[in-house]
Amino acid sequence: MLRGWVALFDAWSLALPTPAGAGPTIVAEVVEAVPQLLSLLHLSAGPVRLPALLDMLDQRVAELRTERCEVPYGQDPAADGAGSTGTASDAAGAPLAGLLGWALDALLAVGALMPPDGAPDGSHEGGHRGPEAQLTPLGNWSVWVKLEQICVAAQSTAGHIEQSAEAMLRGCARLTPGPARAEYRAWLAARSVGAAVEELLTVARGEDALLRGLAFEALRAVGAPAEPAVRTAADEPGLRPYALLWLVEHDGGDPETAPDVLTREESTWLWVDTAAAVADHGETQLLVRHLDSAVQGSVPRLLEEVRAVGHPRTVQVLVALAAAHPDPALAKAVRRAAFQVHTGGA
Repeated sequence: MLRGWVALFDAWSLALPTPAGAGPTIVAEVVEAVPQLLSLLHLSAGPVRLPALLDMLDQRVAELRTERCEVPYGQDPAADGAGSTGTASDAAGAPLAGLLGWALDALLAVGALMPPDGAPDGSHEGGHRGPEAQLTPLGNWSVWVKLEQICVAAQSTAGHIEQSAEAMLRGCARLTPGPARAEYRAWLAARSVGAAVEELLTVARGEDALLRGLAFEALRAVGAPAEPAVRTAADEPGLRPYALLWLVEHDGGDPETAPDVLTREESTWLWVDTAAAVADHGETQLLVRHLDSAVQGSVPRLLEEVRAVGHPRTVQVLVALAAAHPDPALAKAVRRAAFQVHTGGA
């Protein structure tokens, strides 16, 4: 239950519509700045006056713009109601104040802030109208969880935190499952959930089958917040088998019951994709042993269905399997199947 509430807390910016006239850039800046405001509220362990929060928001937005060089000093970003100076409050004072109110109202709506009457039940219907803000016990707990995750990220031993998802996954390919999961968690803790999930799925859509599997392993470390994106990914043929197995495990099922989850064609596609990962990154004997995991139960039936499944790596997988298999007759049959796929023959 608490885990589900953290997912709601992470999605606070979707709880209420943004103020009319607020441009997407300044809204994104405020969303990125809010964690620093929450940290102040957490560390203060009591009410914080709104002018202090607005001042911190002003400074943080100015820092973000300086870091990204998006709003040079003296420029007028009219789309966000900016003025003519380099500070955030001077450049967008009214929008920032309104957006602070929006953020506080949204945090109140998800139960992270105390209502003005001090009752931590989230029942206040008029939004945040008090002169100060204070976290609820749940809000304090969730911010503490986030700070702990940042500390975990800072202790990453493999040094993948600042790397792209692809580079991180390539590095984790050399690790055993336990240390790899620790790296996934550290990498995720240093990013917003939405951005991390999208980056992992982008890697999963690439040509490297090993990274595709590892991307979904990392998504298991995300848990519930990744579910909507994974459900959407299940509509993509190249990701569907991985997504369906992820969803089964997420719902408490056993991914070993793949024949009950995937169609025969999906299981065959996954077999080829896994074989491609082994062929590219594994040992030849591992590829030979991979034959035993096929649902078909016989090599002739497997070859027949592999030829029909249309995986883009089918030829390479069959050629590698033929070169690795110690049985000359079986290797010959596999090479023949590879040739037939390559030429489009029957």
